[in-house]
Amino acid sequence: MGTLADIGRATPPRSAPGLGRAASAYEVVALACRAPSVHNTQPWRWRVDGTSLELYADCSRALPAADPRGRNLVLSCGAALHHAEAAARALGWEPTLQRRPDPAEPGLLARIHLADRDPDARETPGAQDPAVVLRAIHERRTDRRRFTSWPVPVSRLERLAAAAVEQGGLSEPIVDVTARFRLELLISRAMSAQEGDERLLAEQRSWIDHSRDDGIPADSVPEMGFGPLAHRSRFSRAARPEVPGPARDLVEASDGVVVIGGPDDSVEAWLRSGEALSALWLLATRTGLSVVPLSQVVEVDETRPALQHDVLGGRLVPHVVLRIGWQEISRSTHRATPRRPLDDVLSP
Repeated sequence: MGTLADIGRATPPRSAPGLGRAASAYEVVALACRAPSVHNTQPWRWRVDGTSLELYADCSRALPAADPRGRNLVLSCGAALHHAEAAARALGWEPTLQRRPDPAEPGLLARIHLADRDPDARETPGAQDPAVVLRAIHERRTDRRRFTSWPVPVSRLERLAAAAVEQGGLSEPIVDVTARFRLELLISRAMSAQEGDERLLAEQRSWIDHSRDDGIPADSVPEMGFGPLAHRSRFSRAARPEVPGPARDLVEASDGVVVIGGPDDSVEAWLRSGEALSALWLLATRTGLSVVPLSQVVEVDETRPALQHDVLGGRLVPHVVLRIGWQEISRSTHRATPRRPLDDVLSP
């Protein structure tokens, strides 16, 4: 089992600028940094050495109230890792990935070596058009507004879950009526448990308009909640005093729901789940669907095991729940949240 203290002990070394084509390695990092992250904290650091990339957890951007173990932080880094791998392939590289390559450096989450692709090599079956992949990375958004009432077909949810599994995570769509009802009750219970936590609410508020380079812009936060990996009750005490309503206020009947998790609750499993989250989200973007992560049911100690055993039958340890649906066509221009300058995410 990993903890925030474990992954926070390492400090990434200084980056060495690359030469020649290695400059493209910085393009990979820039695209990786478009990945979703909890409260848009962007909790990653990168080291570029020629055609090698190293990804470090930046624990100075941790959320001690909402995410004391660092689960969401590592999930965010895993999403950036998959974005990097997908971007590298789309830019013509052949990436080789090592996860947790050095036990002596727990903050080093992954290393990617970029090699020139053999021009005579056969295309991998099922490989995506590079332009389509790059467009999905640029167009991916966390749009927390209400979805339309059009239901998401079960076949679509199963394909999204399969994309997560193909990336090494575990994933299940929640389509059974009884399981869905239990999940909604657990979401309501988790929201109620978090409503009175002033430390948690203060932490949330601190990331609204945090800076021009990170956090959630206030004008993109609807009344229903905020935070890419911390979607909250639409009736939080920060806005109004009453107890939150039923979970249908947050998860409508027409919404699709998919859970991503792993075999355990370790740093390695969180990293894989973050990669799976990215793979699912990019596929959703390519196929016109919107994704909103719901983390509160996993964050609360009382509801997390209930989700694992009562809803998922113990088949996986849940790391994040995803709400999936269709946005109105008129909303397709939803603007992206800000991103830190590349110099800020590279090791000093």
